[in-house]
Amino acid sequence: MDRLSAVVIAQNEEINITDCLRSLSFADEILVCDGGSTDRTVGIAESLGAVVLHRDFDGFAEQKNYVVDQAEGPWVLSLDADERVTPELRTEIQGLLSIRPDDQANGYRIPRKNYLGDRWIRTGGWWPDLNLRLFKKGSGRFVQRRVHESVAVKGDVKNLKGAIEHRTYRDLSDFIARMNSYSSLAARQSLEDGKKVRPGDLTLRPLAAFLKMFVLRGGILDGSAGYHLAVIHAVYTYSKYAKLRELLSK
Repeated sequence: MDRLSAVVIAQNEEINITDCLRSLSFADEILVCDGGSTDRTVGIAESLGAVVLHRDFDGFAEQKNYVVDQAEGPWVLSLDADERVTPELRTEIQGLLSIRPDDQANGYRIPRKNYLGDRWIRTGGWWPDLNLRLFKKGSGRFVQRRVHESVAVKGDVKNLKGAIEHRTYRDLSDFIARMNSYSSLAARQSLEDGKKVRPGDLTLRPLAAFLKMFVLRGGILDGSAGYHLAVIHAVYTYSKYAKLRELLSK
């Protein structure tokens, strides 16, 4: 069986890190890159057998690429601290690493179960939310962006069936706070990409974002939770362009 390195970036994640690392216990090595935690994250990670690397945080992609570079295994599984490998995914990955190299792809997309509190949100585009997280070390790199970083892989990519659990938002207040932060990062990224604010970006785009999530992607089937998430997503869309316009005016 090929060796597997599990890599995690973390900063003040004492609430999440235990469940995350326990779900990765099948990996041959676990590396945690800590960005300067002031809580018990580092101590918990070390007590669970992880190797903790220390690096001041300067971006999600930069942090993840750094810890990938330190991995010794030919395969890398990248998780965030608020994610967990399900038993089904663990079995699927172990089977994958035991087959002939000619039958393996260079990277694998994994579906994510995104939770709001204890509720798995299955609509609105939140499922299956495929993310490329398992890849051959020499074939994959995280693309450097301020937010929503992703892995680019050279070669063929396939999908797995087993899922990652993403305990992403504790409640609506947490979701709203995160969207405010993410909209600032997205606006800054858009500025760096040379994007402009066009007519309709502050009016039609937020409305379209709501309708897409709540109607076209079935958020209405999740009842009040689906409605709240669609509204907040529309506000996020508005905020992103409003903040970009503000940056452009400076």
